[in-house]
Amino acid sequence: MATDSEPGRRRRCCCAQDTPDVPKVLDSRGDSDGPRRGSLCDRHCAAINNVQGDLGDLGCHLHRPRVPPAMSTPPCCQQHSEEVCESCVVKTTLTAENAVEANKLSNNYKFGFKKWKSHVTARPWEDRSEIVKELYSDLNVIRGSGGSTLTCGNVLYLLLFGWWLSLLYILVAAAMFVTIMGAPYGWLCWDLARYFLWPFGKVIQKVEVPKAAVGENSALLGGPTPCRWHPRCWLGTGYWHHASTAVWLCLGYPVLALAHGLVCVAAWLLILLIPVAKLSARATSRVLLLPPERVLIRRLRMTEVPLEGEVILCCYRAANPYYYKYAVDGINVFAVNLLPVVLVTLVLGYVDSPNHLTGSAVKFTLALLSIMPLSYYIGMAIASISAQSNFAVGAVVNATFGSITELTFYITALIKGSREGNRCYAEVVKSALTGTLVGCVLFVPGLCMVIGGIRHQEQRFNSRSAGVSSALLFLSVGGVFAPTLFSKVYGKLVCGECHNVTQNPLGHYLCHNCHFDLMDNNGTLYYSHVQPLVYTVSILLPAAYLIGLFFTLKTHTHIYDIHISDCHMPGHHHSAVVHWSRWRALVILLLSTLCMSACADLATEHISPILTNSTISQYFIGVTVLAMVPELPEIVNGIQFALQNNLSLSIEIGNCIAVQVCMLQIPILVLFTIFYPTNFTLVFSDLHVYASMFSVVLMNYIFMDGKCDYFQGTVLVMVYFILLAVYFFAPSPSGC
Repeated sequence: MATDSEPGRRRRCCCAQDTPDVPKVLDSRGDSDGPRRGSLCDRHCAAINNVQGDLGDLGCHLHRPRVPPAMSTPPCCQQHSEEVCESCVVKTTLTAENAVEANKLSNNYKFGFKKWKSHVTARPWEDRSEIVKELYSDLNVIRGSGGSTLTCGNVLYLLLFGWWLSLLYILVAAAMFVTIMGAPYGWLCWDLARYFLWPFGKVIQKVEVPKAAVGENSALLGGPTPCRWHPRCWLGTGYWHHASTAVWLCLGYPVLALAHGLVCVAAWLLILLIPVAKLSARATSRVLLLPPERVLIRRLRMTEVPLEGEVILCCYRAANPYYYKYAVDGINVFAVNLLPVVLVTLVLGYVDSPNHLTGSAVKFTLALLSIMPLSYYIGMAIASISAQSNFAVGAVVNATFGSITELTFYITALIKGSREGNRCYAEVVKSALTGTLVGCVLFVPGLCMVIGGIRHQEQRFNSRSAGVSSALLFLSVGGVFAPTLFSKVYGKLVCGECHNVTQNPLGHYLCHNCHFDLMDNNGTLYYSHVQPLVYTVSILLPAAYLIGLFFTLKTHTHIYDIHISDCHMPGHHHSAVVHWSRWRALVILLLSTLCMSACADLATEHISPILTNSTISQYFIGVTVLAMVPELPEIVNGIQFALQNNLSLSIEIGNCIAVQVCMLQIPILVLFTIFYPTNFTLVFSDLHVYASMFSVVLMNYIFMDGKCDYFQGTVLVMVYFILLAVYFFAPSPSGC
């Protein structure tokens, strides 16, 4: 989530023919002016063509243009063997700063592995763009020309913080003057009041005041004001006068530190105003703890040479729109800001059980918000462990924890429904499963196509790898809904009430609340036919998933056409400084899973009043909120890949989740009902069946040609919203 893409170069291979397209892969290294090493044909083609373009975020991509049939064979293909030129055609070369990042990039293209956009290692500072460097720099750099300070962000600072912070400094200054002993700090607060009203284009410096030469510099000559002429030093010339310092630390500093703390927290939560948070934090930790005579505040001018001395604060902008990329120890700032929500949710949920402080609606909302950062931490932990481990360990971790977020919620909901004897929970789980399937097939790739299509006129992707996921989707949807279709054919239709719409006894009847009864004749149809079919499907679907893994990861790895190269910039050291070590990632993974279980338990605990009192259909709640909120980190990853013209990974994110829903999550729920009987049966409503099948067919139609644009993405998104409207106006399931 928090990565920056920077321009580089792209090579076109001269021996490209009219072959299937591979994904465009982007580079995270930034500008690269040094030589690159790739395959043999790559080097010859680059030498002949010398074509330069854009290199994106993941590496040296070989883009194959379509060559007209009338065009003669390029010279490089005449000079080299067909095998070499074929490797030039089909290979996509990725580069990374180190081996850990290379493993992560390779895992992104492995079927069944979690796709992760952010870096799992610390990125070299010299490879970052100037925009990103500015995000992480301290506010102590004086620039030659900062431009106009009258910006919308600076005005917003004045309205939100500046005026009352300045007023508070004036009040503290007055209090310091009243104490007499704190007069030096009173003058300091007076100067800081003017500074924090509008700190932009001003600088705070730490200056030295030598005892021996205190009167040698004159204010007329541009030097620091002599101490004996400054009002702050009327009570003494020492750096820390004990009496005034005691008064300041007891009366003035705590009030200002508390105010700056509030400003820091508020600005940090607003994200775009993180420079204000840095400003307040640095003022509290540095400026307010300095002796007054060593603090110099001045306004910068373009022609002015800065004074000799340490620059403590120098701020030009209160807001920066690029702070959505900001990361703390590899964790995106949004995930950091949502972490306190998890703590508040757990405390309120388990301490305030009788709902004295807040109601069920608030606790349910907080529990859902808590799932988003926990899903992010689980995803980053899985990516970190997989990148630092071998293939076997990575496969086990992805298979074990890849669907833990959804399964945790589904299982807790089924347990609660079984204890209360309420079948609504089972219907909500079915709606959430269907919503995840439909959303990942339509909404996730469609949204990525729309956003990526805004930047790129036409995007191409690997149609062969997408074909594997599509085949598995067809198989999984057919297997999951086979018991439902079986029950429609052989089940007995039972209706709640029927009315004769004509006077003729043999005329037409209008019936309500009709459903297929599987328990007729003591449940013979269900226990003798439907249930064995469910168990059979639950065994065959995971087996098909394993065959798909073996196909894509072992026997037909060339489908993804990925090669990890060592196209590093000159002078790079290839040692990896990981954000999370394997043990740290494992601990975070386990803790996040436990917190996820607790939040899922709270969500299911407080969803009952919402299902009972809400006028919205339970179908709609399941297919929207409960289905898509846990997938938000995956959606963000897909959007980032699409913006960098790597639509293959955006599509694979949605397809892999949909396949795992049908081939792993549903069989696990069926297996769970064997050991813990619940109301969950693998018989879905007609609406779920039609929506899922139509979505899979439409998705395969869109993805046939291996290329797309924003219009096709818009079609997918619009169809998804139409299905949501159908669910919104649909009546609630019978019995709920």
